[in-house]
Amino acid sequence: MSLFQQGDEPAYGLLVQRYKDDLTNFAQRFLGDRDDAEDVVQETFVRVWRKRGSYTPAAKFSTWVYTIASNLAKTRLRRLSLRRFVRLGGPHADGPEYDLPDDGAGPDGAAESMLREERIQEALKSLPVKYREVIVLRDIQQLSYEEIVAITGSAMGTVKSRINRARAVLRDSLRDLITD
Repeated sequence: MSLFQQGDEPAYGLLVQRYKDDLTNFAQRFLGDRDDAEDVVQETFVRVWRKRGSYTPAAKFSTWVYTIASNLAKTRLRRLSLRRFVRLGGPHADGPEYDLPDDGAGPDGAAESMLREERIQEALKSLPVKYREVIVLRDIQQLSYEEIVAITGSAMGTVKSRINRARAVLRDSLRDLITD
């Protein structure tokens, strides 16, 4: 980021390359839609470009960029809920959406894996936004509690409590998918 702030435009491309997939995964899990997630990520990097002068190395770049993406995703979610419509159709076929193990064999296993993934995504979408945000950041994006505190602006105890609550709700709603 320091190089980009000094006018090295190829450094911006490296930032995009480094964070694009992780941010897309976060936004897709948060919003439940690939197209909306890609829009959020694109807008995130537009903001990184425009606000590059306001970034200070006191904070990790990843925390800063996730904060931007999280705020944009929450705004988009509010707008979508105001429209009150549901998109029809299944997951996009333009590449893998998530990094989940595929323990199925053949077409039956692939179909079962896809159904399980849809159930998990629906369970995530049913969580209140404040729980969904922290569980995706922690359990899917693998961010530290400290990074989540910085991104959400919530206290450490609040973050931990929300993660535990989200896990409990997901465990209850996905009980039939959980194996010993």
